[in-house]
This record gives sequence, structure tokens and C-alpha cells, in this order.
Amino acid sequence: VQLQASGGGLVQAGGSLRLSCAASGRTSSSYFMGWFRQGPGKERQFVAGINWSGGTTYDGDVKGRFTISRDNAKNTVYLQMNSLKPEDTAVYYCAASPLAASIVRPSYQYWGQGTLVTVSS
Repeated sequence: VQLQASGGGLVQAGGSLRLSCAASGRTSSSYFMGWFRQGPGKERQFVAGINWSGGTTYDGDVKGRFTISRDNAKNTVYLQMNSLKPEDTAVYYCAASPLAASIVRPSYQYWGQGTLVTVSS
């Protein structure tokens, strides 16, 4: 499975961005798909995840501002980010896990290359 993340960029605080993650290769809609982020000098952390049927889970820092969704027919996962804050600045990664659900980084088997989101104050 290959994952290609896109949609990052520079945005002012309070603005919005939508990230996309396109999967190719031996894809499976049964994978649990997650978004992680790694800010400057920080560890990579879970942001949001979605299962094959649309069930979602979010980190508390983004709940209510970010929305994860998936289009199984297009093998694509999205992360709509609203009300962005400077502390959301990070490289965002999409990843796929064979588990039913997971917020734990080691359980993710496939990773995209990351897309940079910069939020200016």
C-alpha cells in the first residue's frame, strides 16, 4: 500500500485547510486510517482516525475543529481542519493500520510522506 498525502500549506490562524491522502497498490477499505502530526521538536502524535464504516476518533486537542472522512470508492481519506491555531503547525502524515481501530503509532503498517501545515499568528 502506498499513501500520498497532499493539501498542506501556509494559512493564517483561524483559517482552514483540507488534507487528502490517496491510497494505491493493494488497498483495502478495511484498514483503519489515521492522521498523525509532528510539530517542531515534538514526537509524532495521533490526530484523528476513521474505520471502514465511518466511525471516527479524535485527539482532544483537535476535536470539534478537525473532521476526518473517507471515500472508499476513491481510496482517499480527508482531514478537514478548521479554526487552525499556530500550535497546529506540523508535518501531517496519513497512515493505515490493519487493526479495527488504533491511536498507537506502532500499529500503523503504512505511512505517507507527510505534508507541511504552517499556521501563522
